[in-house]
Amino acid sequence: MQEEGTAKYGVTQFSDLTPKEFATKYLGSRISGKVHRVQLDDLKAAPASVDWRDKGAVGPVENQSVCFSCWAFSVAGNIEGQWFLKTGQLVSLSKQQLVDCDKLNYGCEGGYPTEAYKEIRRMGGLELEEDYPYIADEQACKLDKSKLLAKIDDSIVLEIDEEKQTAWLAEHGPTSVLLNAVPLQYYESGISHPSKDLCPSDDLNHAVLSVGYGTEDGVPYWIVKNSWGATWGEDGYFRIYRGDGTCGIDQSVTSAIIH
Repeated sequence: MQEEGTAKYGVTQFSDLTPKEFATKYLGSRISGKVHRVQLDDLKAAPASVDWRDKGAVGPVENQSVCFSCWAFSVAGNIEGQWFLKTGQLVSLSKQQLVDCDKLNYGCEGGYPTEAYKEIRRMGGLELEEDYPYIADEQACKLDKSKLLAKIDDSIVLEIDEEKQTAWLAEHGPTSVLLNAVPLQYYESGISHPSKDLCPSDDLNHAVLSVGYGTEDGVPYWIVKNSWGATWGEDGYFRIYRGDGTCGIDQSVTSAIIH
């Protein structure tokens, strides 16, 4: 593997799959990046490092299993962070509600965070995970409006500028991000920095949650929460190079807005 970072790759829970099987089972189809972006101005200078896990804004790592619902985990994680910043309470929000009831996305066939935010507004919010638990399969929508908890007012797509995206995350909490996750099949630990040939930035096939950033031995990185269970990667997380759009990590960075 053409690796310019410090990442270790090896035997993982996905090693017995061919790259094609892995992509078919765990990665969505190419995700469109055609959206209206917000230009970021008036941002505070970003501190050297931020980890929203330490601030209590990030829930436990979960496992999407063999359902292309990464988009639902990414969006729910973002809204959990926004809700925490608004209320001081960390809750676990329903991914299954999105899989079953979101009419603009495709349930276990995949979806777009930008569309999911619109649907959450249409539905009036998200229920708690315990009220509408995840089953890793599509079923008829069982939305209970009386149990809706987290409501959102709007959503934004950040401009493609990792310096500004870093400052935004430092100030406003974890962001939903898309990336090309092909190299993550064999990822174990460290800062992933595959070449552009190996990991084209226009092939966005996975949605995750960016929860922080830092620098290790002079190498800047993002801290990213995945939805492949806590035994994968660095306790369910991975780090990826920050600053040159590695694997398209800067191409579709979004967040719900709660006033």
